[in-house]
Amino acid sequence: MSAPNARAGQPATAAALRVGLLCLTAVQLVVGMWTLAFPASFYNDVPTVDWTPPYSEHLFRDFGSTTVGIGIVLTAAAIWLERRLVLVALLAYLAYSISHLAFHAHHLNPESPSLSALLLAVTILSVLLPFALLPAALKLKVT
Repeated sequence: MSAPNARAGQPATAAALRVGLLCLTAVQLVVGMWTLAFPASFYNDVPTVDWTPPYSEHLFRDFGSTTVGIGIVLTAAAIWLERRLVLVALLAYLAYSISHLAFHAHHLNPESPSLSALLLAVTILSVLLPFALLPAALKLKVT
């Protein structure tokens, strides 16, 4: 099924864009809801989070609600596939993911090289995926 705002002849591009947006959405909503509902669990149970103490319930709940907010915008972008909405959603995600990568790149744990490498790989992918989606987003119609 073709996306409603995709250009004629571009259903595969629109479908790939929607899948990419939904992948980003899933991560944001899972992380955001977990952090919002169970901030201490997120701090204690996610490897690497406790590498930079101290724990702050306020900060973690704020992070969780902001993450859910970005997830909501990504969901809307995946549903409507309107160029401006998709671009705003991807840029909002990149504002988060680029700073997240920069922070973790400078705060790796030398006592956990495997976990540090995995963390770095995941945060790099969290920047590359939205960047890879930008050209497809630019091909969408403005409505």
